[in-house]
Amino acid sequence: MPLDPQCQALVDAAARAGSPFATDDPRLARRGYDAGTLIYHHATPPLESVVNLVCAGPAGNLRTRLYRPRGAGQAAPALVYFHGGGWVLGNLDSHDHLCRYLAAKSGVVVVAVDYRLAPEHKFPAAYEDCLAATRWVAASATELGLDAKRLAVGGDSAGGSLAAAVALAVRDEGWPMLRLQLLIYPSTDCTADTPSLRDNGEGYLLTRAAMDQFIDWYLPTRIARTDPRASPQLAPDHSGLPPAFIQTAEFDPLRDEGEIYGDTLKRDGVDAEVRRYAGMVHGFMRMGGKVDMALTALDDAAAALKSAL
Repeated sequence: MPLDPQCQALVDAAARAGSPFATDDPRLARRGYDAGTLIYHHATPPLESVVNLVCAGPAGNLRTRLYRPRGAGQAAPALVYFHGGGWVLGNLDSHDHLCRYLAAKSGVVVVAVDYRLAPEHKFPAAYEDCLAATRWVAASATELGLDAKRLAVGGDSAGGSLAAAVALAVRDEGWPMLRLQLLIYPSTDCTADTPSLRDNGEGYLLTRAAMDQFIDWYLPTRIARTDPRASPQLAPDHSGLPPAFIQTAEFDPLRDEGEIYGDTLKRDGVDAEVRRYAGMVHGFMRMGGKVDMALTALDDAAAALKSAL
């Protein structure tokens, strides 16, 4: 189908204003991304509490934010969430409205992680932070009022890549198995050259040039791009992973990476559902203030969490 009219309006506005990603200065890109958050913000249902916490990371304390829905009680299920932004952009505030909505609609506690960003902190810094935070949630479950046996990982875009990589590590380390991977238009292969990358790499907000810039900032060498911690698609074995709910967007350069990853998981015996949202662009689930389909997709993600946990 054609580009959704609400997405088209955003694409047209970006064309007039200039893309915030068309810069070689990460600080300028972050300012543009943060400005978009104000535009895209949507109303969120009330929660029991929202608490800022810290946990120990490999290079110092990591900021986290715990969203507890009403009626969750003690020993509640939890989603450890990693924000998107190409490993360069984003923070706890850029995805606050998304996390609030997911927690309220799913009844699942969401623990968002403020991992280190590139280019100041290159690969594998973000991955190591996300894995450390996930270990902390599991180890501190009783203290946090969570059930260590009912955990999920998730994220959007680069955060989806990090969630998939953490799921691989959890499997390999043999500690309590996760119940779900929530992968929202994930990057899964930094070496990919897919039809969606070629067809949607210009004119739909996220561009191929911007993706190349983000990858260059995060991954210091070409060899690093083939590391499964950065490209989970390239892991030698995907068997034994938790079920996955993968959401993709029709006009997203990353569309095929998410869908191919779903096929790979199914091939290796993993229960994986892939749902494509017609007419949508990359990042649309953060755009509920402007794009109605965002809330529909968030409702789908919340339903998947509720069912799995």
